[in-house]
Amino acid sequence: MNAASLAALALAPVRPKNVVFPAGLANDTVIRWDANKETDLAGYEIVWRDTTAATWTDSLSVGNVLSYTMKGMSKDNYFFGVRAVDKDGNKSQVTYPRPLPRNPGSRAPQTVAP
Repeated sequence: MNAASLAALALAPVRPKNVVFPAGLANDTVIRWDANKETDLAGYEIVWRDTTAATWTDSLSVGNVLSYTMKGMSKDNYFFGVRAVDKDGNKSQVTYPRPLPRNPGSRAPQTVAP
């Protein structure tokens, strides 16, 4: 790691916390996260890549919001992440979403073998 990379990490906002998406199958992927506390926060970016790609291939600035829907992009076909961006353009490290637990009432009852 060089000095420029270390400086960029030091100046960057904290990475978003509690990044989640719903469990289950869907053609759209809704991603949610908690607000960062930095006073100079400009917004957030969603990054994604095909499940076979080694690095992030795409990004989208979504503004200063706490959720975004990736239309026509299933979480089964892409890896997603969220990063914070400050007003100087410094970018946090990416946080991967974790799936929310399914609604316990929607599961089929479990049976126990005798």
